[in-house]
Amino acid sequence: MKYFKANLFIILILLFLGSTAFAARIEISAPGEQTIPLAMPRLVSMGVGSVQPAVAAEFQQVLQGDLELSGLFDLVNPASFLSDAQKLGLRRTDIDFQQWRILGAETLIKGGYSVSSGQVTVELRLFDVITQRLLTGRRYTGKLADIRKIAHTFADQILLSLTGEKGPFATKIAYISKRTGHKELYLMDVDGHQSKQMTNHRSIVLNPDFSPMRKELIFTSYSKDNPDLYRKEVYTGRESRLSLKQGLNIGGRYSPDGREIAITLSKDKNSEIYLIGTDGTIHKRLTNHYSIDVDPSWSPKGNKIAFVSDRRGNPNVFIVDIRTLEVSRLTYEGKYNVTPAWSPKGDKIAFSRMVDGVFNIFTIREDGTDERQLTFGSGSKEHPRWSPDGRFLIYSVDQSGGDKSIWVMRADGTGAKRISAPRSNDSHPAWSGRW
Repeated sequence: MKYFKANLFIILILLFLGSTAFAARIEISAPGEQTIPLAMPRLVSMGVGSVQPAVAAEFQQVLQGDLELSGLFDLVNPASFLSDAQKLGLRRTDIDFQQWRILGAETLIKGGYSVSSGQVTVELRLFDVITQRLLTGRRYTGKLADIRKIAHTFADQILLSLTGEKGPFATKIAYISKRTGHKELYLMDVDGHQSKQMTNHRSIVLNPDFSPMRKELIFTSYSKDNPDLYRKEVYTGRESRLSLKQGLNIGGRYSPDGREIAITLSKDKNSEIYLIGTDGTIHKRLTNHYSIDVDPSWSPKGNKIAFVSDRRGNPNVFIVDIRTLEVSRLTYEGKYNVTPAWSPKGDKIAFSRMVDGVFNIFTIREDGTDERQLTFGSGSKEHPRWSPDGRFLIYSVDQSGGDKSIWVMRADGTGAKRISAPRSNDSHPAWSGRW
């Protein structure tokens, strides 16, 4: 994404179309509460440079996929569009809002593009059809290869305009794939495109996690014949070992402020949860029990950690207070509860539970109430991780026959969608913060 940052300029367009205030009539907060009828005609050439319909088509496909996944919109059928859909319409006075009212649209995306010397410029506007006001507008310039990134970025801006919080579509997913015959670390876009291999350890790589402060990852690798914790800079490719204690150095998770890492170490012959610094030095031991303690996950405030322990006989989710070291049990139902992930909103913890030999994703509140099952059907659903806005969950699915894939769904379990390529053998996803 470095090349993108160098070439993509996001300029806030403040258009005072007879008024200095944007309309605030439209407001949505979560899927299922309200869906907004949205019309999204294809980008129109702005008459500068070459006309490339494929650019407009790719932009449309990416933006539509993001908005459909959000669950917040009811897209107006393009087959019903009238003549105004063919016009550029970047100014309010250029749009025939009556046409869009007839079609039932309440919001409208208008946009144009130009391509010249390998560069693409995209002008975009979101209008409230009812009040005929501009809700948000942006101008993006970048390489032709950036068109998908531009679409994801504007999808985030649309959610910000209508909900008050940016979407997560311009972020990245880290995951583990065995497509080369070895478990290696990869990155991809939220919709599964633009996959890139990040390691070539020719060994076993596991449990990636993103730094909240820098564009880097941590992960565990067996490349030196011991499960050591590594850090890797995304853009430079530089990597180093952070924790190489004898035994396990697994499940590393950055603290919300990026200053510490919660990790499972077995240097004393038993798996315990520790806090280490970003230089690998041990800061604090959080658990001290003869049981196996693994899979730490930070609360967004950074004062508690959820983890998995078999200290009551079967694997269950527990919570430890970092200051007092007091441990409380969270899950009681089921006999096998693993891989907790604390929502960035702080209100829920997602985890996987085995029922009748199959794992499914559940959520539960910190106080143990409001437990809900989100996934059903065949195939084990494991390793849930939240999007940075808490609206979505990413997870891996292991179907019978060995087909392992990455899926994304809304936080209420609806809209589940596979984003892995066919037969790619992918697992252990992690969602980046906003870059």
